[in-house]
Amino acid sequence: MNLVACEWSRTKLEAYVDGELSRADEAALGDHLRSCASCASAALDLMQLKRAIATAGKRYEPGAALRAKVLSSIAPKLPRKSRWQWALVAAPALVVLIASLLVNFYAERERNRRQQLFSELTDLHIATLASATPVDVLSSDRHTVKPWFEGKIPFTFNLPELQDSQFTLLGARVTYLEQTPGAQLIYQLRKHQISVFIFQDRGERTASLPSGPLSTMSFTFENWKQSGLRYFVVGDVGPDDIEALSKLLKAAG
Repeated sequence: MNLVACEWSRTKLEAYVDGELSRADEAALGDHLRSCASCASAALDLMQLKRAIATAGKRYEPGAALRAKVLSSIAPKLPRKSRWQWALVAAPALVVLIASLLVNFYAERERNRRQQLFSELTDLHIATLASATPVDVLSSDRHTVKPWFEGKIPFTFNLPELQDSQFTLLGARVTYLEQTPGAQLIYQLRKHQISVFIFQDRGERTASLPSGPLSTMSFTFENWKQSGLRYFVVGDVGPDDIEALSKLLKAAG
């Protein structure tokens, strides 16, 4: 353990999980976390704390009844004889306001759900890097890794041939997302490790997820649906690298 590197890393962890580090510091810290289980565990604790705070802050969502009550309380009090005239004028504006509130409400809810899902996948990825036994089957041979999952998860999938690529398959493990079993594959690119998660697609739960590489919390994500399965690729590398591995997986699938 390099105490100087650990001391420097601990001062950068909060900025790391918030995605506020410079590219140079982010790369340096990522290298350190892959070699130091103690600092990787501390980073995982911060990730989980951040997710818990975000989840706790959104447990209460105002319902339609409360929204109607607030709108009623702030409505101007007009003489009885002119209320019908006010209603004719205000009705279209009120409809627009309510529609806007509903659109914003559902859009914000979808953003929160998406952020929570990405946070959970990030936690799984970091926990794997911090583990003393990151994989259950250690092999770079796709013909060894794929059959290993038989009987352990309720689906099957294909893996790409990596002979002419920059990627190396390190191994795999069974993982769980919201009590749903799936596969986690670990690939190496230069000094970086990338997680590929594969689960059965959950329809509406994942229908609103954006396609294409997405950077958040110092990590880059990509996801897609294929043959009834949902793929997630997560790593602290650039969008081009994530997209390159995703293309190989899509071609194999």
